[in-house]
Amino acid sequence: MSRVSQAEAKANRERVVAAASRLFREEGMAKVGIADVMKSIGLTQGGFYKQFASKAALVDEAAAKAFADNLHDLVALDHEAGGHQAAWQSLLDSYFSVEHRDNPGTGCPAAGFAGDVAREPEHRETYAKGVQELAGWIAPGDAGLAAYATLVGGILLARATAGTPLSEQILQAAHAAVARAADSGQPETG
Repeated sequence: MSRVSQAEAKANRERVVAAASRLFREEGMAKVGIADVMKSIGLTQGGFYKQFASKAALVDEAAAKAFADNLHDLVALDHEAGGHQAAWQSLLDSYFSVEHRDNPGTGCPAAGFAGDVAREPEHRETYAKGVQELAGWIAPGDAGLAAYATLVGGILLARATAGTPLSEQILQAAHAAVARAADSGQPETG
């Protein structure tokens, strides 16, 4: 049996974290086991414990990475869109889309991890840090928190009602409500 190089081990760890982040958001932390994560990327469960102390450690790392990746994408969107206001409008359009609703595994980490973290408080610090950073991208202080809460609540309700006419109505109503708030100065973008 050949040994794995440090570079390969690092790459495998990154693959495990990415797969866990996606699967936890798609299926929920309680439903996804270590074997599921490892199988999804073609590795054996035995290799997991060489990389992680526990499933809880993987959950924290997967959530932190999801939030960091999301924030990185939003900062890049500021540059691509030509400024924060244009990036904010682009985010609203993609966030309240049927595609985002139907793909939680690659979607908003706050929405994807919310239910599980509410039931498993050991992950709340990681989650709270991510929420605070993403809300801060939207706007400083309460304005960013309120806008982000509306985004997350809207997508969660749309996912919970998917397959009914109410789901798309929620997407449209939440989009309009956040856009109106932005137009009236809340959130303070820029």
